[in-house]
Amino acid sequence: MSSDNRFLATEPVGKLLWKLAIPTVAAQLINMLYNIVDRVYIGHMPGDGSLALTGVGICLPVIMIVTAFASLIGAGGAPQASIFMGRQEPDTAEKILGSCLTLQMIVSVLLTAVLLAGNRSFLLVFGASENTIGYAVDYMNLYALGTLFVQLTLGMNAYITAQGFAKTSMLTVLIGAICNIILDPIFIFALGMGVKGAALATVISQGVSCTWVMAFLCGKKTLLKVKHKNLRLNAKILLPCLALGLSSFIMQASESVIFVCFNSSLLRYGGDIAVGAMTILTSVMQFALLPLQGLGQGAQPITSYNFGAGNAQRVKDTFLLLLKVSMLFSVAFWVLVMLFPRVFASLFTPDPELLAFASKVLRIYCGALCLFGIQVSCQLTFVAIGYAKSSIVVAVVRKFVLLLPLIYLMPMLMANQTLAVYIAEPVADVIAVTFTAILFSLRFRQAIRSIDNSKPTPSIEQ
Repeated sequence: MSSDNRFLATEPVGKLLWKLAIPTVAAQLINMLYNIVDRVYIGHMPGDGSLALTGVGICLPVIMIVTAFASLIGAGGAPQASIFMGRQEPDTAEKILGSCLTLQMIVSVLLTAVLLAGNRSFLLVFGASENTIGYAVDYMNLYALGTLFVQLTLGMNAYITAQGFAKTSMLTVLIGAICNIILDPIFIFALGMGVKGAALATVISQGVSCTWVMAFLCGKKTLLKVKHKNLRLNAKILLPCLALGLSSFIMQASESVIFVCFNSSLLRYGGDIAVGAMTILTSVMQFALLPLQGLGQGAQPITSYNFGAGNAQRVKDTFLLLLKVSMLFSVAFWVLVMLFPRVFASLFTPDPELLAFASKVLRIYCGALCLFGIQVSCQLTFVAIGYAKSSIVVAVVRKFVLLLPLIYLMPMLMANQTLAVYIAEPVADVIAVTFTAILFSLRFRQAIRSIDNSKPTPSIEQ
């Protein structure tokens, strides 16, 4: 098995990153379509499209939590598996896959039960009003039934990418996205199901993707194979994986908490239109963040494998190239948002009032987007080399130490309290990127020295 993935240590880094990153970026963009397409169709529903869009937007925090648990297990276990593959220990890598798969299924069942039992209460806390709660509940009641599909698709697909099969992992989300794009208009408009139809289309599409992932990991082409003997919960294997995945979990789960805080503040100062605009802003932000995460995921197998193999120069070269490409993308996208905010906002709503408001605040909310290439590159490289504590610190500082207090502090300092809530995002981002860059420069040097001095061990932190 080891000879099949040695290309991660031998091919030129530039060629390799290009080869792996294009499919992973495409996969992230396609994956984004699951929710984006729903919002586009729902926002253009005749009559009550704006309220329906706001209601589905309220569901985003719940969806973020579901996907965060997939990252906790998948994004933590996959880099660990890559590192062990680099150390020529494929049996250990397969044990990681098996244990994480079992844990993923257990978590999925528990999440489904919780969502079905209390989603109305969650949605009211998360910012739903009397005008929007009906749409939110209709969407979540059906979406919750597909939790197992979401968990296994997102969590286990990371192990396909970790082996260097980036095109196969891209096909996972491409198949589901095509199904979703086809089924959405049929269920929403042709069958008159509205938001329920959007949720049902998503569940069916994720089920198709899940079938594809599991068929591959149990098939002949995979290097890491699901084996019955490895399907047991092994604390010694799982705890380092969970520790490493905790930063990804915090990043995504904190998005849920932050979204709730944004919605509650915006509902207080600006009403339903401000909450509806927030749905559009976060959707546009995904256009930037998900490709950046795709670039990082494309670099992860290269970084993790060579870190495990003790090749310091390739680890450094991979990060520097990742940083350059990520910065180029984030700056280019930032320029487009600053120049054409109305174009982006119009993708999600034809309502003149909501469109005008969202276009105005989009420039403010995305003010520091040009710096995200630094943030994402450093944070995902921390994960790729097994530096769990550092990646957790970076995630916590940006969301909880900075952004969360600023959401409530900024309205106290400005006359226009609604705009002040949106301004909290770029202010927090500038400070967070500065902190991340400083911490990464220190810890990355230590990581490289650990390779030079001794064989690195994929543990919770070096």
